[in-house]
Order: sequence, then structure tokens, then C-alpha cells
Amino acid sequence: MSIRHTVKVRRGAAVTVAAVMALTLAGCGGGDDPKSKDPQRPSAPQSQGAGSQVAPSQAQSSAPPPVIATVDGANGMVLTINSATRDAGGFLTVNGQLKNNGKEPFVGTSAWRGNELTQSGESVAGATLVDKAAKKRYYVLRDTDGRCLCTTGISSVGAGQTVPIFIQFPAPPTSTTEVEFSLPTFATAVVKVSG
Repeated sequence: MSIRHTVKVRRGAAVTVAAVMALTLAGCGGGDDPKSKDPQRPSAPQSQGAGSQVAPSQAQSSAPPPVIATVDGANGMVLTINSATRDAGGFLTVNGQLKNNGKEPFVGTSAWRGNELTQSGESVAGATLVDKAAKKRYYVLRDTDGRCLCTTGISSVGAGQTVPIFIQFPAPPTSTTEVEFSLPTFATAVVKVSG
């Protein structure tokens, strides 16, 4: 065997060994992930999109959420606000519930969407926040398609039914600790801002 032929064989063997090692390491990789060793560990909660109707904190807790404001509306409707929280992204999320204390279904939900022109169907996009100290009014945020970042699809509320809602607004300055929340057909509620 010539020296030249021996070098070619050794190079070929080295390439083969390197390929086998790479495949072996790839097959063994990923074993350091603590989630894969503990299959009973619950996964992190998924963030909910704009169309969802229950905030993650409300969906996971069996205790009733705190109440920061309650206002009456038309025909036995009651709006309960559970939180008004500033988020790191520069917006404020209002979570609450609409309850029909009347004996008949409430079908006047079209007033709640305000002057919504880009969204078909019912929503609570007619809500507003007023920061009296800064003399500013805030309207519901929209996504890039013009749809509100709020609960949608409420065409009626049956007698005795409770519907959870959420609405996102631009966040007022951090110095603002209190805002007035308005939704058509309901009285105005003064709410404390957290976060």
C-alpha cells in the first residue's frame, strides 16, 4: 500500500468517525431540560388572545375575584369590575363581569360597541377611560386589522347569566392612580389602577 493511499483511507475513516460521533451526540442531546425529566410538572399558562373572555388569573382561581367597582345598567344589568391593571407593554387591562339580574334576556348589547365601524358582531368596544387629573380620555386599543382588544361576541345576556369581559386601553401615566370607566348603558365607575 502506498503512503498516498493510506492517507486517503485514514481521512475517510476520520470523516466516518466524525459523522458517527455527530449522530450519537445529536441523539443524546436535550437531556438537560428539567421539563423533560418531570412529566408531571404543569406547563406555564398560555397567554390568551384578544378574543378570549376570561383573564388567566380569573380562570385558574376558584376563589371569587376581588371587586373594585359595581355599577347598575339598563334592564337589570350589573357591571362588576374586578381589576384595572397596568401591564409592562404600555397598556391597561380592565377585567370584569356583566350580569343580568333581570327576568328577561338582555339584547341591547349593540350599544356597548359604541361607534365600532371595523368589526362585525357585538363587543364592548364602546368603553372609555377618563383620567380627570390629566384631562385625557382613552379609547379601547385596536389590533392591526382594526379589531378591538376586548371581549367580542356578546349578542345577548340571558336572565341570571354572568359574562366575563376584558378591555385593553393605552395605559395612563404612572402618576394616575384612579380613572373613570364608562360603558354605554351603565353608570360611570371610579376604579383604582394597580401595577
